[in-house]
Amino acid sequence: MARKWLRWLPAAVVPAVVAAAALTGSYQAGAAVNLPEKSSAEIIAMIGHSEVRALSGTLRQTSELGIPQLPAAGPIPSVRQGAGQGLAAVIELTGTAHTARIYLDGPSKARLQIMDTLAERDVVRNGRDLWLYNSADNSAAHATLPDATATRRPPGHGPADRSPADRGPANNGPKTPATPGIATPEAIAQRFLAAADPSTEVTVGDATIVAGRTAYQLVLRPRSTVTLVDSVTLAVDAASGLPLGIQLRSRGQAAPAFSLAFSDISLSAPESSVFTFTPPHGASVKEMTVPSAAPMPGTKHAVPGTHPAADRPTVTGKGWDAVVGFPAGVLPADVRSDPAFAQLAQAVPGGRAITTSLVTVLMLDDGRVFAGMVPLERLQAAASPQ
Repeated sequence: MARKWLRWLPAAVVPAVVAAAALTGSYQAGAAVNLPEKSSAEIIAMIGHSEVRALSGTLRQTSELGIPQLPAAGPIPSVRQGAGQGLAAVIELTGTAHTARIYLDGPSKARLQIMDTLAERDVVRNGRDLWLYNSADNSAAHATLPDATATRRPPGHGPADRSPADRGPANNGPKTPATPGIATPEAIAQRFLAAADPSTEVTVGDATIVAGRTAYQLVLRPRSTVTLVDSVTLAVDAASGLPLGIQLRSRGQAAPAFSLAFSDISLSAPESSVFTFTPPHGASVKEMTVPSAAPMPGTKHAVPGTHPAADRPTVTGKGWDAVVGFPAGVLPADVRSDPAFAQLAQAVPGGRAITTSLVTVLMLDDGRVFAGMVPLERLQAAASPQ
């Protein structure tokens, strides 16, 4: 069942937590910045046309999600942890302050180094090799990622098959790599821009400075009065079009609920040795299997990302008010027995709920799970028989 949960995790995390492994920071305030005026459409086009393929920099995190502070875990569910303890790792990363170094070079090389007080956590990708390492317990894990050519969508099923008018420059996908366990301001910005529809008001904010670079600010504000989200602000590099930061505000809260930004950045390619990883002497090493999005030969699921109807999530509502529902059996059994779950979840009629300033998750006693950027009452309504 754990693999089922991991398979659907991105569908829950993107609309719910925004980026479970994201590292966040704040913008430089109070600086007078003069930039040529641009419309929101022009700034979105800048993002879509950005040619940045390589970079290195520092990411800093602060967040005010209204959840208890948990001890440091791993960059993603730890090598020696079960799914329940993996939940604690996700919450710890999104709910506490962190500093990290990030290195990117093209679509298949990435490294994230999370610097804790007395330890370091690494996610390293070099081609199809993915390594996870936690110095706190000297544990490592290796996985071989699926071949990109094998997981490509057939003609007619990908973004490139839609007209430019339907696709839009911001929906062409991030230029920097999508590596498990690593999130960048660009990747998260692309998610929000791709989901923007008439339920979102898009405006241009004041110019700012991020990591010493002048940037435009694009503000996405839900028209809905139901969602927990008040606004999403993207800082876009005026020179390259690369998103340098993203900040989320929740309703009724003065401090940003979640903020992701570079504190320093170089757009030069890192040394190739940065992406080479060898487990330290004495490290415990575990081999992991990454579920492939491609169909097995001879199966009827010809389009990657399709699954049996019984395993498929349901979506109630639209836009910012959407609630994603997962069938019984998707949530691993050890999640409910984990101490972190007991600390985070409150008892509600028919189950338990985790509430934050941006997202709510409802886990029912019958095994079903509902999540969304909405209040608990909205999830309970979606879970009730119609």
